[in-house]
Amino acid sequence: MQSASENSLVALSDVNFDDSFVRTLPADPREENGVRPVPNACFSFVKPTPVRQPRLIAWSDAVGAILGLARPKGDQDSTVEILAGNRLVPGMRPYAARYGGHQFGHWAGQLGDGRAITLGEIVNREGQRWELQLKGAGPTPYSRNADGRAVLRSSIREFLCSEAMHHLGVPTTRALSLIRADDQVVRDMFYDGHPQLETCALVTRVAPTFVRFGNFQILTVNGELKELHQLADYVIAQHYPDFNLWSPTVYGDWFKEICRRTALMITHWQRVGFVHGVMNTDNMSILGLTIDYGPYGWLDVYDPDWTPNTTDAHRRRYRFGHQPAVAIWNLAQLGQALQPLFTDPQTIEAGMNEFHAHFSESYGRMKAAKLGLAEAPDRADAELIQELDEILKLEPTDMTIFYRKLADIPLAEGDAAASERLGILEPAFYSPTRTPLHAQRLAAWLERYAARSRSEGLDPEERRRRMNQVNPKFILRNYLSQQAIDAAEQGDHSLIERLMQVMQRPYDEQPEHETFAARRPEWAENRAGCSALSCSS
Repeated sequence: MQSASENSLVALSDVNFDDSFVRTLPADPREENGVRPVPNACFSFVKPTPVRQPRLIAWSDAVGAILGLARPKGDQDSTVEILAGNRLVPGMRPYAARYGGHQFGHWAGQLGDGRAITLGEIVNREGQRWELQLKGAGPTPYSRNADGRAVLRSSIREFLCSEAMHHLGVPTTRALSLIRADDQVVRDMFYDGHPQLETCALVTRVAPTFVRFGNFQILTVNGELKELHQLADYVIAQHYPDFNLWSPTVYGDWFKEICRRTALMITHWQRVGFVHGVMNTDNMSILGLTIDYGPYGWLDVYDPDWTPNTTDAHRRRYRFGHQPAVAIWNLAQLGQALQPLFTDPQTIEAGMNEFHAHFSESYGRMKAAKLGLAEAPDRADAELIQELDEILKLEPTDMTIFYRKLADIPLAEGDAAASERLGILEPAFYSPTRTPLHAQRLAAWLERYAARSRSEGLDPEERRRRMNQVNPKFILRNYLSQQAIDAAEQGDHSLIERLMQVMQRPYDEQPEHETFAARRPEWAENRAGCSALSCSS
């Protein structure tokens, strides 16, 4: 029997779409779908290119409920046709957004939605505005030399990670559906001269807006200041409604808020061990959301210098430990793009200070929370935290398992407790033996940590509960995604669904899914897709 809420869900074809973005902002006057420079516009109208035999292989009921959409009843359902790009409904005015960006620190000029097409906006029962965007929907004026398609492997990764990040509590875009088609495209996965045919797929991405830093950069670089004002006013009016557009400081205040939101997002990335892999300014959300899940990865072995992106393997610009620094560099580029709007010449510096202050506070509180410390960290706690980071680098250590197990160690004094602590943490180590230096430093640290924890006087179960609320048991480990990809390429989509279910409760024990919480297996250490990826999709 369906619940009342399930009965209230409707098919996508019955939704009344809004079009505030294209209704408000300047459009590319040329409507032919050909690659070209696009001046004085925020977007180009473009229709998705149909695919053959679309099949729905994954659906997020949680996102469907937010949008008020019913799960399709089969592959012939009109919703599947729409989300495959094969059909439009009244109210949709599909478009590709125009933006530029700095890629790996260098200005890349016009970029834009080269394979993503926004269908329109849904305003749900709560009055929330959500864009529906198809990734892999075919060529647009911004496709450069590409075909506008996405492949199955990258689409599975984006679908799963979008939802996994949400349930981990990380600000993120969402994913509604994953569709595979009979069409195939050629991809050179590692750009090494070995192209192969791969299966096409489409992900329906969902966010209040997909506007990014690069949308503003391209306008300022080209001197399109009227359009810059229009875009800024639109974003503030629609997505920052608490800001007064008539205030003389509105743009500076807005920039500070973007800096604060970005600092919070980066703090969460560092908390769960997520590495974006390609933090170009065109991949930075104006709302402080995680967007564009390309060559991302999750720390298995704790290594601040690790990057999952093969393109970045040499410079490691986007490595885990460097993400906060890249974020502020990117914000500085956004500040330069917004400079024509600012009345105070110190606005950019004020935004940078806002990021530093907010990140310093949120990061410190986050690290203390991972250790179960209720109070804000003081100087001694900062030294304790820094010492742990150094210890984790001495031996290959699984960051997720280590912090999760840390909640279980006894805090009592004495040799028995000290010995038990090391045994409890053993599953986090990839090597079967500890070096003397590592064992000695870890034991000493655990003694200091236990004493610090005792000083707070928390009930052990309360301490454990609090730690387990910020230290996940389950993350979307790279090898798990690859296993789901391998199975899907053979026609088995069940692991995608199972991972979806597990990742909806990442902080719960879920003993029936214990294998998903295990360390990375040896076979995955150097396997493509499990250790490193490229931007190819």
